[in-house]
Amino acid sequence: MGQGGEPRRAQANDGELGAAVTRAQDGDEAAFAVAYRIVQPGLLGYLRGIVGDDAEDVASDAWLEIARDLGRFKGDGAGFRGWTATIARHRALDHLRRLRVRPRSAVLDQDVVLDLAGPHSTHDEALESLSTGHALELVRGLPRDQAEAVLLRVVVGLDGPAAARVLGKRPGAVRTAAHRGLKRLARQLGAAGTGEGVTDGGPRTLGEST
Repeated sequence: MGQGGEPRRAQANDGELGAAVTRAQDGDEAAFAVAYRIVQPGLLGYLRGIVGDDAEDVASDAWLEIARDLGRFKGDGAGFRGWTATIARHRALDHLRRLRVRPRSAVLDQDVVLDLAGPHSTHDEALESLSTGHALELVRGLPRDQAEAVLLRVVVGLDGPAAARVLGKRPGAVRTAAHRGLKRLARQLGAAGTGEGVTDGGPRTLGEST
C-alpha cells in the first residue's frame, strides 16, 4: 500500500479518474469510458464478493444509475470511487433482497487479486503471493465485516473513511476489520506454507468461517 494506507493503484489513477469524471460531467462520452475503465475492475470484484455470478448484471444496473446521476456528483477521483461503490452496494443489496439469499462466494478477477499492494506491508506481501484460487478460498472464510472491509480497501481501492461511508460504519471499525482480515489471511497463508491448517471443505459463502 502507498502512504496513508491507500492502495498504490488507486493513488496512481485517482488524478486521471478525477479529470475524466469532470470531463464526463461536461458531456464527454470518451471521458466517461475512461472513468469506467478505471473503476470497473475493482467495482466488479467487490460485487462478485457479494452477489457471485450475478455481479455483471448488478454492475450494469449500477452504471446506469451512475450515468444518470453523474451530474449530481461532487468530488475528486477518490470520492468518485466511494460514490460508485455506494451505488453498487445498494444495487447488490436490493438484488439479494429480491433473491432472498445470503451474499455468495467472492470471485475476484485474477489481475485484481494479484495486484493487491506494495513492498512494505507484510499482510499485503502475503496476499500478493497467493494464487487466485487460494486467495478466494481465504477471503471466503473471513467473517462478513472483515471480508467486505478487505474488498473495499484492497480491491476497490478506498481509504478507511471512504470505506466506512460505503458501509455506514465508523472509520475505526472498518480499519480494524480490514486489519484483522488481512492479519488472518496472512496467518492462514503461513499455515498453508507449512501444510497445516488449510482444508478443502468445498465452496463457502462470503463471511462464513470454518
